Amino acid sequence: MSQKEPKVTGLGGIFFKCSDPEATKNWYHEHLGLATDQYGSTFEFRNTHQPDQINYLQWSPFNADTDYFEPSQKEFMINYRVQNIEGLVEKLRAAGVTICDEIEAFDYGKFVHILDPNGQKIELWEPVDEVFTDWLKGNTTK
Repeated sequence: MSQKEPKVTGLGGIFFKCSDPEATKNWYHEHLGLATDQYGSTFEFRNTHQPDQINYLQWSPFNADTDYFEPSQKEFMINYRVQNIEGLVEKLRAAGVTICDEIEAFDYGKFVHILDPNGQKIELWEPVDEVFTDWLKGNTTK
């Protein structure tokens, strides 16, 4: 099997700061019908190239004083779904892109953070969607 091209394949999540994450989640649940949990809401969608495959996108409000977005001072952070995260980090490093941390692996995927040219922190995620399918048991926003 050949190595997949290191690149972004889609959006993986939208994270933003707010004064009261619980009230924000409750408002979105009550008024817009989002299925919410402790992390926010997980949106379920089908992979265009593999329609039988379920993929996920995370929507998460964070406390206004979170340091998770640092060194960026922005009120939001975007997570991108990627393939071949190791190859992408090598490519970005060679191009002089700031890599904020080392690749971290979890059962639901691998993560790393970079800075764009505006100082915006970006989260890159090589997902293992099957873990979410088992874990969420259909409690998603569709």
